[in-house]
Amino acid sequence: MSASEDELTAGYHRFRAEHWPAAHAEYEALVKGQKPHTLIVACSDSRADPALIFDAKPGELFVVRNVANLVPPYEPDGLLHGVSAALEFGVKVLNVRRIVVMGHAHCGGVNAMLNGAPDNCADFVAPWVAQGTPVVRHVAETVDAHEVERAAEEAIVRLSIRNLRTFPWIAEREAAGDLTLSGLHFGIADGVLRALTDKPRFEPLA
Repeated sequence: MSASEDELTAGYHRFRAEHWPAAHAEYEALVKGQKPHTLIVACSDSRADPALIFDAKPGELFVVRNVANLVPPYEPDGLLHGVSAALEFGVKVLNVRRIVVMGHAHCGGVNAMLNGAPDNCADFVAPWVAQGTPVVRHVAETVDAHEVERAAEEAIVRLSIRNLRTFPWIAEREAAGDLTLSGLHFGIADGVLRALTDKPRFEPLA
């Protein structure tokens, strides 16, 4: 067994010993189905876990994670669209009331948009992050050098929010007041969530 498997097994044993005794009734109730209030599109980065950041219980969040928390535009072309499939299920079947796009500091995916994907990630990472490259490069030309990283991460959250609105069943529910779209950015070093508002830069969440 590898070291990573040992860590996973040890974590499972802690879960069973420390968490499960108090939580098993909650999990038993969830067998009947899930009713998450929020769908979160977050980065796959291991340092920015939505369930931890929002102190969420099982069943509360429907989470979609990918490199750089990207939402591609609506393209019902019959091809494989994992993010879009999760959005469709979350909105149409689970009837979530809110969609949150959460970016984070020091995002490797956004860095790849700015500086190019690693050479050994040409099959999938490079074409995936390319959808955000024009946006972040524009940002790099318009802000001071020390602001580029966070401004680019915020710009990708904005891009994903715009792309969410290309899905007709999301736009319709938002217009009817049945669905709210929000953008957030998590600071890994300071633990602060900053929110997309009508101001140029994200503001600390009240």
